[in-house]
This record gives sequence, structure tokens and C-alpha cells, in this order.
Amino acid sequence: MTDTTRGAAPALRSAPVRVPPRRARRRRPPTPWLFLLAPLTLLIVFTYAPIANMIAYSFTDWDGVSPELHFTGAGNYTEIFTREDLFRVFFVSGYYLAASVLQITAALYFATVLSFNIRFRNFFKGVLFFPYLINGVAIGFVFLYFFQDGGTLDSVLSLFGYDGDRAWLGTSTSANVSLAGVSVWRYTGLNFVLFLGAIQSIPGELYEAAELDGANRWQQFRYIIAPSIRPVIGLTVILSVSGSLAVFEIPYIMTGGATGTETFVIQTVKLAFQFNKTGLASAAAVVLLLIVLAVTWVQRRLVPDDPDRKAEPA
Repeated sequence: MTDTTRGAAPALRSAPVRVPPRRARRRRPPTPWLFLLAPLTLLIVFTYAPIANMIAYSFTDWDGVSPELHFTGAGNYTEIFTREDLFRVFFVSGYYLAASVLQITAALYFATVLSFNIRFRNFFKGVLFFPYLINGVAIGFVFLYFFQDGGTLDSVLSLFGYDGDRAWLGTSTSANVSLAGVSVWRYTGLNFVLFLGAIQSIPGELYEAAELDGANRWQQFRYIIAPSIRPVIGLTVILSVSGSLAVFEIPYIMTGGATGTETFVIQTVKLAFQFNKTGLASAAAVVLLLIVLAVTWVQRRLVPDDPDRKAEPA
């Protein structure tokens, strides 16, 4: 019996293991790719293909109607940066960039305050977010009457001793400041909701530990809230910068780009559909796209989501 057991052990250890063929191991069901086929097709057809056509048109003098177009090289891009009337829109965007700083600051302040347990905080949340729910065309018409001569703003100021009508949309500076203020009023609620959601995701144990250590509200914001919501702050910066360059609804409804309030998008639309300069408008759109990508890259380099994260070993 002992000899038989000893003789069988090597036979068990040397039993061959069946390895599946290499083709069978590499064969996988194509189901995941079938699910991705429809969205990838839509993405290519309606996003990447139009961008490629836009870049191609930016090097031509196409008018958008004629079947003939001629290659002009970088002439359209040179015209954008050398013509004063075209380059002026970059200075108009400066008003909205400054407004975006105020917008992010106000949204972060209200989100921090309303994240704590205070009275009527749900009411104030609704008040802050409500302007973002209103249609942009409706907001444009409402504030058009608000800023007109002898309108709502002048009536309110007269209650405080200000007498006299003023053309708030009559000069370039006052009109751009007024329009930028309307943008702050409308879009602060969006950033407020993003900040509030990020702050509420912070574990409550961190606040309890900070209170036990004697930290006040400012110290809690500086050492707990701000580092925890850094990715969301970076996202809002990117959205605000791109939004300030792509402002369209409010200035188009209220002024139509007059009195020095023409923005980048309004100028591009006029070049394409009013002056039939589709090639030049495509170049302007490409410049806007490159600026947004450059701002995104710089922001990601200067303020990374997790600067303390180290590269994982291979």
C-alpha cells in the first residue's frame, strides 16, 4: 500500500495542464464596443468633423454661399490681430473676466456661509439659484427696461436723492459694466450650487475636530474647505473664463453689440451671417477655441487637482 501511494504521487504531480489556445484567450466579445459605437459616431459627426471643417475654412476666403473658395493662408488670423475693430473685442472681454472674479468670490462666500446651520438658509439657496433658471432672452429684456433712461434703476436711485436720468447703456464703459453686472447676477447661482455641493461632501468629523482645537470659521475655511474643494474651484475658473469669452445672449438682446459692447461671439456671428465672411469668422472661432484651451492648460499646470499626489511606480 505504501509503495502504491509513493508511485501515484509523481504521476499526479506530472499531470499535464490544459492551456487554452492563444486564439481562444484573445477572443473577447465585442459588446462594449457596440455600446460605444453610437456615441462615438455622434461625437465625430457633430463635434470633431465640424471643428475640422472650421479649421479648414479659416484658411480660405469663403463667403458661406459660393461653391468656390480660395486659400488665403494665415491672412484671416493676421487680420484678426491687426484690425483695431476686430481686436477691440478682447478688451470688452476684460469686463466679463473681472465680473467672473466677483462672481466666483460671491458664490464661494455664500456657499461657505450657507453650508453652516443658519436660519432661512434654504430660502437664501433658492434666491441665489433662481436667476440661473430664467431664460437668457427674458433676462435681457427685463434688464433692458431696468437700465433705460428713467427706468427702474433711476426710479430706485431717486428714492435715495439721486435726481436725473442717465443713459446707463449709452456709453461704452457704463454699458459694459452694466452688462457684466447682469452676468454676475445670473451666473452666481450656478457656481454657488457647485461650491455648495462640494462643501457638503466634506466629512463632518473634520469640522468637529477643528472646533475642538479652537478653530474659528475663517480657519475652517482656510484649512478644511478650500483645500477640499480645490478641483471644483479649478472647474469654475475654467467655466468662468470660457464663459466670459463666449458671452452672447445678454449683450446681443440689450445692445446688439452697439456702443462698444460687441463681444467675441457677437462679432463672429456678424462676420459670418451679416458680412458673409465665413472664412474670417471661422478664424475668429478657432482663436477663441485656442484661448480657452490655453487657459485650461495654464490653470491645470498652476493649480493641479492634487499637487501632493505622486506618480505611481510602474
